[in-house]
Amino acid sequence: MTQTVRLRPLSLVEEGEEVLVGDPESGTFITIPAVGGVVITALQRGATTEEAAREAEAFAGEPVDVPSFVEVLQELGFVDDGEQQEAPKTAPIQGRRWLAGVREEHVRPFFGPVAWTIYAACAVFCLAVFVLEPRLFPKPGEDAFVMADIGLSALLLVPFSMASMALHEAGHWLAARAIGIRSRFGVDRRMMLLVFETDLTQVWSVPRRRRYGPLLGGMAIDVVTLAILLGIRLTGPPEPVDATLAVWVFVKLTGLLWQCMIFMRTDLYAVLVNWLGCRNLWEVKSLMLRRAFGRLTPAQAEELAAAAPADIRAAKWFRWVWLAGFAGVLAWFWFLLLPVVVTVLEWTAEGLALGPLTATFWYRLLCATLLLGPETLAAAMAVVHWAGRLRAARGRARVPQPQEG
Repeated sequence: MTQTVRLRPLSLVEEGEEVLVGDPESGTFITIPAVGGVVITALQRGATTEEAAREAEAFAGEPVDVPSFVEVLQELGFVDDGEQQEAPKTAPIQGRRWLAGVREEHVRPFFGPVAWTIYAACAVFCLAVFVLEPRLFPKPGEDAFVMADIGLSALLLVPFSMASMALHEAGHWLAARAIGIRSRFGVDRRMMLLVFETDLTQVWSVPRRRRYGPLLGGMAIDVVTLAILLGIRLTGPPEPVDATLAVWVFVKLTGLLWQCMIFMRTDLYAVLVNWLGCRNLWEVKSLMLRRAFGRLTPAQAEELAAAAPADIRAAKWFRWVWLAGFAGVLAWFWFLLLPVVVTVLEWTAEGLALGPLTATFWYRLLCATLLLGPETLAAAMAVVHWAGRLRAARGRARVPQPQEG
């Protein structure tokens, strides 16, 4: 047993008494016992399997089956077989390549201690403005429309929202580059809303304390942008300029409040998971909810029993936060989005009442479609998703059980 094993460029991060090992290129990360990290480190250094076994035995105080461990690494795709690894998709629409683009040293100052102090000050400034100048807090039914023409204003909301989301995701990407990791962009949905997202899987290749920058980079850009917008509005600009700024304030604040919903796998949810040291909180939360309502299958019970202690501890309370979160999402939609939707629908209905032989009919129908189309598409995706899960559940229920005798 003297052969060497060529591994892919794996990252090793200590997580308490275990090691988080992964391939940043393929986006595959798993937690293994610390002795596994000893073996991988030895193999990366060029040691033979026999030498790695001796080092592992010295560390663990007992013999270690290195050949079997190498087989596991091979199954995970961690052994270099000469083929290029492709990261699995984490969103329905997603780029295939990890993006670098800018050099680490160029963006590092924007995500250092001084920069984060400034970002925190911007957040405090925004809160102070909303408290001391409540007139600047968005009134969605009015501020979302920059002009008297509801249709044209509604069309402008689309590029405004897209630009806002792009800025947010760029913050994640730049913060990731500041610590030397790459990311990729995609489009997904949260409940019935289409969202842009940045795949930060490679963040697990760095120690836990260094992950907060990329995870919070989007919100940092948001608060700076919001602070600038509010600062300009405080100067009393001309009406057309102030109306445009009001739209931007509405869009940015809506996005920021969304990111605060930890029960929706948002930025703050990722921060929470990292802070608590969880591995699969979302799934464990679902399993514990099923157990609480008596819907846990034997296979799921085994999966729950094997869950990490940190996930179990957090899921005991997070499952109820997740359930209560539906009320939070409803309030967010009711106070921020519904007034906009109602205004657009009322305006559209007035035009449709004129009949299809008028230009107003088609103009208002087009504007409403362009504004509400993405949300309608996301709602359709949600219906298809839940219908598929319901069919699968019914199919499992109909499987005949073996009878004794």
